[in-house]
Amino acid sequence: MTYKQLLDEAKQQIRKASLEEDVAKLLLMHYTQERLANIYANLDKIADEKVIKSFNNGIKKYVNKQIPLGYITGVETFFGYEFIVNKNVLIPRRETEELVERLIYYITDNYDNNINLLDIGAGSGCIGITLDKELKNVNVTATDISRKAIKVAKLNNEKLLANVSFVRGDLFEPVANKKFDVIVSNPPYIVKEGYIGKTVKHEPKISLYGGIDGLDFYRKIIFGAKAHLKNNGLIAFEHAFDTAEQIKEIALNAFANAKVTCYKDLSGYDRITFIEIGEING
Repeated sequence: MTYKQLLDEAKQQIRKASLEEDVAKLLLMHYTQERLANIYANLDKIADEKVIKSFNNGIKKYVNKQIPLGYITGVETFFGYEFIVNKNVLIPRRETEELVERLIYYITDNYDNNINLLDIGAGSGCIGITLDKELKNVNVTATDISRKAIKVAKLNNEKLLANVSFVRGDLFEPVANKKFDVIVSNPPYIVKEGYIGKTVKHEPKISLYGGIDGLDFYRKIIFGAKAHLKNNGLIAFEHAFDTAEQIKEIALNAFANAKVTCYKDLSGYDRITFIEIGEING
């Protein structure tokens, strides 16, 4: 079969399942190890039998079982770095790249000396590792309650030659008596019984659901930060598109004088909030 035939048949199957057709070209790129431009320039090329078998198996997993692309390939690109992913960690998303990008700008503009940063809910390690790779003046610690997630994060830390300290435990539990200049988190924020996409159902529920209103972890992190954030520190969150005002209210209840700034993502939704703290009120 040619590349064109493979793509056409796969797209037809995906279309019938009402899933994302772009997955076909991404899977073909993965199994051929060719750039998309090369594939499109050689659509009449006969595919290797091994490629055909792997590609078709991948399409079946996606169409029949609705397994996410990242879990099929075992990798996901985030901020230009290729991360190992599996069913034990949330698949990194574009919105989280925007959180990291804004945080890089903020740290670059506001900190000259070395700072200590805490990433809560590390998952694959994509946030902490990317910040460690992109910034020279951060010492990154990352926590996660899942032993299996920490294992994946440590594999990525080694693979990408990063220097993040990954420790297992619930929220601030593993960093008792320590304080940080910056705390960042993309915590679970889907409301209990809330809708999730067809492929998202395969991702770890512990990384998805945030209680009745989706804000359980924001409350715990914001109020927990009172004991772990240095004066003039920052809390940076990714969150659901419709909870920015509620998170601001929680933040001001904990830190009356905080400066709370919400940023829109590339789709125009309120998805990122920075909470800048002056003197921490006991």
